[in-house]
Amino acid sequence: MSAYQPDSPPPTSYAHAPTQIIQAAGTHFAYRELGPQGGTPLLLLNHWGAVLDNFDPRIVDGLASKQRVIAVDYRGIGLSGGVAPRSVDEMARDTIALIQAQGVAQVDLLGFSLGGFVAQDVVLKAPELVRKLILTGTGPAGGQGIDRVGAISWPLMLKGLLTLCDPKTYLFFTATTEGRQAARAFLQRLKERKTGRDKGPTPRAFLRQLRAIEGWGRQAPQDLSRLHLPVLIANGDQDIMVPTALSHDMARRIPHAQLLIYPDAGHGGIFQYHADFVSKALAFLAE
Repeated sequence: MSAYQPDSPPPTSYAHAPTQIIQAAGTHFAYRELGPQGGTPLLLLNHWGAVLDNFDPRIVDGLASKQRVIAVDYRGIGLSGGVAPRSVDEMARDTIALIQAQGVAQVDLLGFSLGGFVAQDVVLKAPELVRKLILTGTGPAGGQGIDRVGAISWPLMLKGLLTLCDPKTYLFFTATTEGRQAARAFLQRLKERKTGRDKGPTPRAFLRQLRAIEGWGRQAPQDLSRLHLPVLIANGDQDIMVPTALSHDMARRIPHAQLLIYPDAGHGGIFQYHADFVSKALAFLAE
């Protein structure tokens, strides 16, 4: 399958966007795209173990109302080929190859959680390829607590199994009434696509991505003062997966970065406040 041609009508919603395949870096990558053609596309990089169906359709549809949006599966995840990398470095190199394979001069990047690690590394490796950067629910290389993501997550994943509840309820949202309501609404949105759904991650891919996350937390800090492009950072004020303090740390180290912290929100703060986030992200991208 090939990318949309400029004269092809884009799909009207992410729930109905067809899954497509593109060749890059010696394998094939699954992706979906929607929104107006032309201009700088926005590439979405998602969290640990996420496939195409884990992108919040409200955020994708909202962003695609103004800009071409491309959501991708990492190597070895979902319908993409190959074996999942065990380092952020490899994932960043795959992403650079994907950008080049799309045949565009530049992209905007939005990285959530693990995707934010990858996005930072992409910009440091190939700054000429990225126009603007949005980092959400994420942290810098060597950030304190990132190497403990597994230790924090496993008990809450077990809790999810025992309570017959999606673990993202506990991992992405607070335990308050508002947090639980936001979790239910988010999980319902992820079910809106009824046909042509992506393939879930294998246990092997899940564990290999965890190695990449832990390695990112243990590696030497990167020089974020080299990020001279516009950067928007967003998170909840109670992120237990990638501690909120790391969002503040990145904002201090990245020149002129904008910081957006949502109250009574966790790792999935942008999902809980999706309407506000989309509005502010679109304004940032349009500046």
